[in-house]
Amino acid sequence: MRRSPLLDLPGAVDGEGLDRGVAAHYGAISPEQRSLEAGDAFVDLSHRDVVTITGPDRLGWLHSLTTQALETLAPGTPTQALVLSPQGRVEHAFHGVDDGETFWAHTEPGRGAALATYLDRMRFMMRVEVADASDAYAVLGLPRLAYAIVPRAELSAAPTTYGTPVGTWAWEALRIAAGVPRFGLDTDDKAIPNEYGWQYDASTGTPDLMQAVHLAKGCYRGQETVARIHNLGRPPRRAVLLHLDGSVEHLPVHGAEVTLDGRTIGFVGSSARHHELGPIALAVVKRNIAVDATLLADGVAAAQEVLVDPEVGLHVRPTL
Repeated sequence: MRRSPLLDLPGAVDGEGLDRGVAAHYGAISPEQRSLEAGDAFVDLSHRDVVTITGPDRLGWLHSLTTQALETLAPGTPTQALVLSPQGRVEHAFHGVDDGETFWAHTEPGRGAALATYLDRMRFMMRVEVADASDAYAVLGLPRLAYAIVPRAELSAAPTTYGTPVGTWAWEALRIAAGVPRFGLDTDDKAIPNEYGWQYDASTGTPDLMQAVHLAKGCYRGQETVARIHNLGRPPRRAVLLHLDGSVEHLPVHGAEVTLDGRTIGFVGSSARHHELGPIALAVVKRNIAVDATLLADGVAAAQEVLVDPEVGLHVRPTL
């Protein structure tokens, strides 16, 4: 496990589980959220893994392997993409940016090696080189859930460039409130893009944070499932934002059951305490559950905010 040098700053408290090795907070939890929301702070996400892809064929090659339209990606344009199984289930997810010579991808902690191995196996005769660069480069979280990648050797100096460091608890609270899932935390091995609203039509103005599956691009593994559900509607499940009962002391734990009338109808992904919304969580529930039903998440009463349209599977924030 890599330990961030920013954990040596005053007040830093190490994260737990998947986010161990970077600061969960620096002692001021709600003010840290407000500072990040205001654009005055950054988050140490150096526990995320970094994979580099170089070579003249890199963008066309990535375009053919992933759900994203990358063939004409302009340098400096942030993007995200998924790799699907033949059945359309999400196997890899990454954010990235191309600088004109290298595509810089980053993914969840511990998943970089598997992503690099998969990509390396798929090179065939293409002019590309794949490397796991996690030990040399680090990820920072910026306001509005943006990212930057910096040399790991310069991580200690990040406050002089990016402002006040805040912890992952601040990032997670804002991410969950925005309805943005983390692969492997808010997803399971059955996850398909339509359940999370990752797919988009470039002409519709879909929120950038959920643009991972371009509906008009050419063939890629798993496309048939995505297209079929998009055309016919009604994905098997749907992601929801849960507004939790604030009188209960504990937050639902990752993987906890979501129930309705004693029946298990989904699971909790991630949860947090938001400085304005209070306790919130992301969950995945069966598509046909009434959108106004009050659920129980790990025994905590929860109202739903619809993130994914239960009929067409697109990412929305409607008033229903």
